[in-house]
Formats: sequence, structure tokens, C-alpha cells
Amino acid sequence: MTPVPASLLGPLDLVGAVARLLNGADSKAAIGLVADRLRHGVPAEKVTIWVRQPSGASFVPVISPAPPVAPFPLAGLDALPPREPGGLRVALEHDGTPVGMLDLEGVGDGPGREAVGIVADLLAPHVALIELSEDLAFEVAVRARQIEEQRRFTGLVIDSLPVGLYVVDRDYRIQIWNRKRETGTQGVHRDEVVGRPVFEVLTRQSADQLKGEFDQIFESGQMSQMDIEVEDPNGERFYRISKIPMRLDGDRISHVITIGEDVTEWYRIHRRIMQNEKLAAVGQLAAGVMHEINNPLATIGACAAALEGRLPEVDASAQVAFREYIEIIDKEVERCTNIVDGLLEFSRPKDKEKSPVAINAVIQDTFFLLKHHTRFKKLTVERELTEDLPQVKANAEQLVQVLMALMLNALDAMEAGNGTLTVRSRMGGHRGEEVLVEVQDTGVGIPRAHLTKIFEPFFTSKPQGRGTGLGLSICYGIVEDHLGRLEVESQPGLGATFRVYLPALP
Repeated sequence: MTPVPASLLGPLDLVGAVARLLNGADSKAAIGLVADRLRHGVPAEKVTIWVRQPSGASFVPVISPAPPVAPFPLAGLDALPPREPGGLRVALEHDGTPVGMLDLEGVGDGPGREAVGIVADLLAPHVALIELSEDLAFEVAVRARQIEEQRRFTGLVIDSLPVGLYVVDRDYRIQIWNRKRETGTQGVHRDEVVGRPVFEVLTRQSADQLKGEFDQIFESGQMSQMDIEVEDPNGERFYRISKIPMRLDGDRISHVITIGEDVTEWYRIHRRIMQNEKLAAVGQLAAGVMHEINNPLATIGACAAALEGRLPEVDASAQVAFREYIEIIDKEVERCTNIVDGLLEFSRPKDKEKSPVAINAVIQDTFFLLKHHTRFKKLTVERELTEDLPQVKANAEQLVQVLMALMLNALDAMEAGNGTLTVRSRMGGHRGEEVLVEVQDTGVGIPRAHLTKIFEPFFTSKPQGRGTGLGLSICYGIVEDHLGRLEVESQPGLGATFRVYLPALP
């Protein structure tokens, strides 16, 4: 059967054809097909269907026949030029809201002209549906762009934090790993860790211990905080680790945020403050009791001398025992006197004259005083002295006292007679503006538990009777008085390194 040409279709046939097009074709493609069908079925020289953009600010035309170049969209239907004679224009409205315009030019007298109004009624809800779907798609795209921009902003904020941050979920898998974690001591890129179990990435702790820490947060919902010490090639570092519970949805803890903050400088400053407070307390103690102790010691010493003068009056058989007792009294009085003298170092004003001093000359003077020491002859002594170092403002005698105490301690740490004592001088400090002297030994090392107490008054790791525990404290006070720092680094079995930092003169 031969199809009826569109130009011969009656009004009902044209309405039916349009209905089938709107029902079966793609929404956007159907608009163009309807325009073609109307142009042939009305007939008309040109059919334009105006459809509103998703933004709602303009309308775009769907034209039959299609022009070579699409016309510029109008700002609104009110901007359409007046209808020419022989034209037909019908507003497309849906639920009382204008959604477009049906515009025909050069309309003939065919039967299809009567169907234009019905076609407009059919077309209006279809156009409204297209607009609704495009509006939704537009809003979704805008919302997605806003979410992406917000996510990017949040990511930049997290990456800009001066602390290491990572987040794990209930399966202990890493979900966030910020830039500070990438550039930290482990230096692992986020692409290598996100999605992996945290136990495969953080291996300094055992998996069981790390899992226990996370489980405690998941179960209790309480934040935890602890300070840890980490060995670094540049020296020990301290980090404050905070684990914070996170609830993604509901009351159940879904993630744990871990923040690691480098508090090494805070620890160093805190130690120095505590040390200064201890030294000040010892100084006050010494100032209050020195005379009370010195007087009895002087009396005991005088009595011992008097007893020694009367030894000839004692029977020869008892003289040996009496002389031994007197020697013990003399030795213990001398030891007590040395302790009091050490205490007085804290209470006396630090008014010793200071002048520009070459640190290498101080080191050489110290070696000269110790070169005849019997135990020094058994060791390997290495000197690594940098030439042309800036001078420091100091009291040379006090610096010799400090270096001598550090070297004698090194001797005690290498008591077996084998070992190497290395003394270095160079520029150092945080900005390279300090003169640094290092005294390094290959002895037994210092236990980690003792490192925080090594400069405290009366603390000593030597056997009873071998030390008073005042040597390093006095050294610390002298260096502090020179506006410098005295630090130690050691591991058991690997020796110890004491560092004296002094401000360099311009």
C-alpha cells in the first residue's frame, strides 16, 4: 500500500502522526521530526519550535527546514520579531507555565492548519518533560561540580596542614594520606598506600599493637594521645600521635583519624627549662646549707689531724688500725668537700670574665692536660678540627673544664682499654651559626632511660664511690652560662656523642 503524502494528511491524521512521533522517538530528536511533519502537513514554508534552555535564561530554536547555521538564541520569547502576515504563532504552555513557542511562517490553506492548536497541546508537555530532564541534568552537573570543588578545597586544606594525617576505616584500610605523610620520615606516596591495610604500610610497630590501638578507639569512641620517640638520621625526633574517632553515619565509629605532630623542638625547649629549674633549685639549696656543712667538715678534718698528731702516744699494735681510720676520715671529708664545691658552682654568680676564644686552642689545651693520663695512652685518639672557625665569647678555663669532664667520661665508658675517642670541631646548629664541638666515644653507650636524666644533679650511672653525679650538671650550667647548648646522643653498645654548641662571634 502506497503511503499518503504528508501534504494530503487531514487534521486527525496529522495529530496522530505527531502523537506517534512524540511517543516513540528520542525526546530531543522528536522535536525536529514534529517540525518537519508540521511543515509538510499544514503545510508551511518554515516551522520553528522554541524550547527553553536548562538555565531558564534563554530559548533556542528547532527549525524546519534546518538552516546552515543555527541562529543565536533569544533572551526570551518577548524578543521574537512580530509575526508576518500569513504566519501562525501558538504558545506552548504546561500547567499554566510557558515552556516554549510554536511558530509557523508561510502557512497555506491546507486542512492541517486546523490541527496546529491540538499539536501545540500535545507538544507542550513533551517540551516540558525535556526541559525538566535537562533542568535536572543541569542541576546534577552543577551540584557535581560544586561537590568536586568542595572536595578539592578540603583536600588542599588537609594537604596544607603542618601535621601528618591519615584515616583508616573499619577494615583497617587507609582512606586518606595527606601530603605531610608523603614527605615525612617514611616518605610514601598516597597512590601507594590508599586502599591498603595500614599494617602493610606502618611497620615500625607490630601489627598486633597497632590493631589494638585502633580497636580501642573503635570500641571506646574516645580520643587517645601519646608521645613517641623516633630514630632519625639527623638525631632523635619526638612526635605527638593523636587518634580521633570519626562517625560517618550514625553513632557507630566508622573511621579513625590519626594525626602526627613533630614536637621535637618543644621537647628540647621543655628539657632545657626543666634543667634550668633543677639547676636553680640546687643553687638555692647549696647557698642555704654550704656554711652549715663546711663548718662540721672543717671540725672533723681538724680532729683527724689532731688524732694523727697523737698517734705516737698509742700502742704500736693499735697505730696501724688508728692510722687506717684517720685516712678513711680524711678521704671522706675530702669527698664531701668536693661535693659542696660542686654545689657552690650553682649558687655563685657566673661573673667570670669572657673574651674571644678560638675553640681549637681550647681543645688543644685540654689534650695537653690529659696527655699524661695513663688510660689515654691505651686509646686511639682522633682529632677532626676544622680550621678558620669563628671565635666564641667564653671563659677558656671553664671550657677546658667542660671538655675535660666529657673526655674523662668517655674514658670511663671505654674502661676496657680498647676504643676510639674522636673530638671534632665545625660549624653547626639549626642555621649553621654556632661553633660545634663533638666528643665521641666507642664505649658501652648510655641506656635510653638515662638520656633524659644524664644532666640532672646527683644522677650518675657509675658505681657507688666513683662519681658524685655533679660533673655533667656543672658542665651543663657552664655551657648555659655561655648561651650555648649541651646535648647527647647515644645507643647502648654503640657509644655516645656529646655536642657543645656555642654562639659564633661575627
